[in-house]
Amino acid sequence: MKNNLSNIKKSKYYLDKGECVGIPTETVYGLAANAYSAKATSKIFKLKKRPKKNPLIVHYSSIKMLKKDCQININFMKLFKKFCPGPITFVLKLNKVNKISKNVTSNKTLAVRFPRHFITRKLLKSLNYPLAAPSANISTKISPVSKKDVKDEFGKKIKYILDGGRSKIGLESTIISLVNKPQILRLGGIEISKINKILKTNLRFNKKNKKIKSPGQSKLHYSPGIPIKLNVRRPKQDEAFILIKKRKLSGKNFYYLSKKNNLKEAAKNLYKTLRMIKKKKFKSISVEKIPNRGLGETINDRLSRASKF
Repeated sequence: MKNNLSNIKKSKYYLDKGECVGIPTETVYGLAANAYSAKATSKIFKLKKRPKKNPLIVHYSSIKMLKKDCQININFMKLFKKFCPGPITFVLKLNKVNKISKNVTSNKTLAVRFPRHFITRKLLKSLNYPLAAPSANISTKISPVSKKDVKDEFGKKIKYILDGGRSKIGLESTIISLVNKPQILRLGGIEISKINKILKTNLRFNKKNKKIKSPGQSKLHYSPGIPIKLNVRRPKQDEAFILIKKRKLSGKNFYYLSKKNNLKEAAKNLYKTLRMIKKKKFKSISVEKIPNRGLGETINDRLSRASKF
């Protein structure tokens, strides 16, 4: 993370040339490209092997820049004031006249975010375009939470990875559609109860929403590429066992997400743990029951999608 300014300049150099760059955010690392460029954004899909129908999240530095492309509303302003910059993504209506590449969105809406990570905020402020940046991993696989994870995914296929240390939250952003009636499209780093408090509503997450309106809605996602079994009490001897908190039980195949049933800590360690288990060449993973409250609901959502292997 040394020489932040020169690293940001190097990232800007490659992005200005239409290349993809790995960038840090507080949620997970992103694979970024100029959101106004069809050529640059098409490289994201190619590198990730991502289906073209799956839209991308676009990262902005300011509301002033966002207004050039999207329509903002009262609910957006309420949530923006409380949670931004931070781990929340808004689906908004696009202006009839906008610069967003059609690769990024296939309809009349756009998923937008204001990342909190100070290095990426500096980078965004140095650019005259926003960044399309889905998670920097091969499609359906585990999201990266460090520079090393991104390197493991792409090797030398991307020109540069901007190092920002390990992602603090470790799970993707919460996605809320603000087109017409507010709707939660993806669970993430901000709990729904906190959103409900600001909007004075009672939104819930509907898993059965089949139409893909935003990233993170695919059935198979966040997968280590090996079978995962949920709500297990006793694992088989030859499989990895993920537990929510440390206890007297121990074994070479035991992996703890937190010390004391801390869901925030567990969320931060989830992808790191799945990646570690994959590298140790386990054939399957069992996970004990995780409390389905707060960030536990997000963890369960990620594990459920990962288990569709």
